[in-house]
Amino acid sequence: MIAIDIRHRRGDFDLDVRLSSEARVLGLVGPSGSGKTTLINIIAGIIRPTEGHVSVDGRVFVDREAGVFVPPHRRKIGYVFQDGRLFPHLTVAQNLGYGRWFNRASQRNDTGGIVDLLGIGHLLSRRAVGLSGGERQRIAIGRALMAGPDLLLMDEPLASLDEARRGEILPFIETIRDEWRVPIVYVSHNMDEVRRLTDDYVTLKAGRVLGRHDSEGSTSAGNGPA
Repeated sequence: MIAIDIRHRRGDFDLDVRLSSEARVLGLVGPSGSGKTTLINIIAGIIRPTEGHVSVDGRVFVDREAGVFVPPHRRKIGYVFQDGRLFPHLTVAQNLGYGRWFNRASQRNDTGGIVDLLGIGHLLSRRAVGLSGGERQRIAIGRALMAGPDLLLMDEPLASLDEARRGEILPFIETIRDEWRVPIVYVSHNMDEVRRLTDDYVTLKAGRVLGRHDSEGSTSAGNGPA
């Protein structure tokens, strides 16, 4: 269960979001500038909201009124960025090892299982700087999983890939959803991806929840439970 009730102001932009969801994969969609990345950065702890609170499975990450703020490295969250953000001077194995550093005791950070899941065994000795876009994103997903996350944030992870590479990586994300059972908040502009991967998705516009659509086809409008 993820529960969000936050307000955040940055310059002229106002983000005001209230939602809760028990979805395995919660999608966030909306036009550029609608607040999607700001929202998941608040969940991750990269941004502190001006007001409000965020909790995951009853664990409070931030509560401005109570003065609670859990730093990012203690939230057990994996984050996959659009551009991968690998360390180019390190090998694939070393990039994966960086993820393990955040949660060495987790049973989810089994290197062999993650390598097999993503089919990256042949890449382990290569440096990240020489990888293709699709390979980089698989490594980025692997590094996030190595942290043993209780929640995985994915910010348009396939946006920079062509259709063929996107089609290669989607099944990996489905396996994480179905077999690894790591809940995911998934940001995308691609509605085919969103419909394929998510149980529920929320549409943001100008910093507000415009509507919500669940896997059974029902819709609702405005801020509120999702």
